Order: sequence, then C-alpha cells, then structure tokens
Amino acid sequence: MAPTPRTPTGSDHLPIYEDLVRERGDAVTEAQIAAAHTQHQAAELLTTGEAGHGGRPTGHHHQSHFG
Repeated sequence: MAPTPRTPTGSDHLPIYEDLVRERGDAVTEAQIAAAHTQHQAAELLTTGEAGHGGRPTGHHHQSHFG
C-alpha cells in the first residue's frame, strides 16, 4: 500500500513558507480575507436586494431575447 501524502496542519513548522511570507507577503491569507469580504458583500447585497426590491436582486437584469 502506498503511503498517503502528508498535508500541512496549523502546528507544522514550515521555515521555507515563513521566509517567503516575510519576503513577499502572505498571499494565501490575503486571498482568504478577500474571499470572506466578497462573500459578506454578496450576502448583504442579496439580502438588501430581496428586502428592498420586491424579491429581485439589485443591479443589472439580464434578459434573454430569442427570436
């Protein structure tokens, strides 16, 4: 049986990653923060869009025209 690949956990010490974070910034954490912010904004817009506009989302309304 082949060994299962090891995945890093919060308690692992990763000196190469830490050096890269110091040199270039923590892109993973920045992406997680941006994703959480985007999710929060989307949820807020959907909630206010439903409450304030008769159940329809705000913004552009896409309509398909078949002819």
